[in-house]
Amino acid sequence: MANLSHPSEFVLLGFSPFGELQVLLYGPFLTLYLLAFMGNTVIIVTVIANTHPHTPMYFFLGNFSLLEILVTMTAVPRMLSDLLVTHNIISFTGCMVQFYFYFSLGSTSFLILSDMALDRFVAICHPLRYDTLMSWAMCVGLAGAAWAAPFLVMVPTVISRAYLNYCHGNIINHVFCDHAPLLQLSCSDTSLLEFWDFMMALAFVLSSFLMTLISYGYIVTTVLRIPSASGRQKAFSTCGSHLTLVFIGYSSTIFLYVRPGKAHFVEVSKTVALVTSVLTPFLSPFILTLRNETVKAVLRGQMQRLKGLHKAL
Repeated sequence: MANLSHPSEFVLLGFSPFGELQVLLYGPFLTLYLLAFMGNTVIIVTVIANTHPHTPMYFFLGNFSLLEILVTMTAVPRMLSDLLVTHNIISFTGCMVQFYFYFSLGSTSFLILSDMALDRFVAICHPLRYDTLMSWAMCVGLAGAAWAAPFLVMVPTVISRAYLNYCHGNIINHVFCDHAPLLQLSCSDTSLLEFWDFMMALAFVLSSFLMTLISYGYIVTTVLRIPSASGRQKAFSTCGSHLTLVFIGYSSTIFLYVRPGKAHFVEVSKTVALVTSVLTPFLSPFILTLRNETVKAVLRGQMQRLKGLHKAL
């Protein structure tokens, strides 16, 4: 038998309270997951395959779509398989690995969002210096830092959880290995760990959110000074999709993680985390395409090209 202080496996409670009815959730969740995967893949392929979107804005957009795919892959496929079985078992190591990649990739996506805001700030507020300030070396450096920092910082976070004493059982009241239900299972003093998590949330989530808000504050001020209505509309159209993603992504994440003492709100956190991991990645490609004229133009061009090839065949 596993030592309860260091269990060899966890039981993911997930949707087990629904009993046999949880199978009915498989179809809708699978549909959302596949649409999110295909939508973000289309954006990545569009950015790579076309010459027009080869700008810093679309470089960051491609990174963000890739992150949306990877974040959902860390949690949703496992959740879907658990809907079809009675006992949802995950090994201790598998739980720690899922925890590491979910929060590392999630933190990276928020830093990429702030990079996108910085790019729009330079493009609109300092257009004459845009090519110099947002050189490819700068863009690669910003994206590289956004990828590297969370993956490095999450190492001590995961190690600290691996050495907690889990003496309150091994049943995780969640659909994946989230931090709050893990803390509830521990009988160790987690006050320092909760403070560390709170500081990491401030560093990656709230700081990037504030940077995005400040950037868009300057952007709005600059756009309102543009004399022509068409110029203002064009400027706002390029930023509208990004700003929509910012508010959808940050609102739920700030509610979940940017607060101390979060180990006591598991039921509410489970519902909000489900929206974050399933619904938001599904909405992202539609927001990015429907509210971005450049992406829509490229996609229309691709569709016309495919129609031409079809007629030629």
